[in-house]
Amino acid sequence: MSPAERSESPEGGNPAGSAGRAGGEAPRGIDRRTIASALAGATLTGHDSSKIEYRPVALMPDVRVVKIGGQSIMDRGRAAVFPVLEEIVAAREEGIAVVVLVGGGTRARHIYAIGSELEMPVGVMATLGKYIPMQNARMIQMLLANHGGLYILPDDFEKLPLYLQLGCVPVMSGMPPFGYWEKREAGSRIPPHRTDAGVFLSAEFLGAPRAIFIKDEDGLYADDPKKNPDAERIPKISAAELKARDLPDVVVERVVVEYVARARWCKELQIVNGLKPGEVLAALRGEDRGSIIHA
Repeated sequence: MSPAERSESPEGGNPAGSAGRAGGEAPRGIDRRTIASALAGATLTGHDSSKIEYRPVALMPDVRVVKIGGQSIMDRGRAAVFPVLEEIVAAREEGIAVVVLVGGGTRARHIYAIGSELEMPVGVMATLGKYIPMQNARMIQMLLANHGGLYILPDDFEKLPLYLQLGCVPVMSGMPPFGYWEKREAGSRIPPHRTDAGVFLSAEFLGAPRAIFIKDEDGLYADDPKKNPDAERIPKISAAELKARDLPDVVVERVVVEYVARARWCKELQIVNGLKPGEVLAALRGEDRGSIIHA
């Protein structure tokens, strides 16, 4: 068959190529063929979609999702880390299900500083920035090894219920797995979704009503308490009010404050001082210690 004959034959030509032409028009001489199917025009649920009830489920509302701060706790070494882990273990022995996420700290900030100087895209910065909290999470997991510490990757997230039922303490990097798909914030190359955001998103997914952030401060302040010892501590505030006040320093990532206002499950962010004995355990028991930012 000649090329000319092939172009005029219904069996000739390339259906895939014709489908990709502008406007979706088939080339002259080629007929479109439709395969009869019971699925054509039907909903994939097999029911009238207007009658399907959509009701999200809180998967694990009793779990405590807690973040160990990178710069505030991890970078301080044994003196700060070990007491926090002891209180997490004590909570687990009381039957409290705990999922631990870990921040990056100063080394992650070094990566962001170098990446900004090299004008790297935000997605690359987010991808590079995930490795430091991963290292910190692996260290925490090993320190908790005798108490069921278990390091998991984002791909193993659906296994959390099994790990918790086995009595383990799952440990994860706090960095959300956005990687190269991270959104860019106006005027900055720093990923807006870092380890605080990862903690909130994990709590929201699991249906936990509160995300707990272990820092080196007594909570939220109107100013940086490390620079201004007279700064006012704010024990409780709504996300809307906090956003309206536009404080120069917020103890958690600002994107988290925006998210909690429209969350379905995680309606509170709790900031506690991990350097004060008993504060972490009290927070894991559900007590209102430190500061609470609520929806």
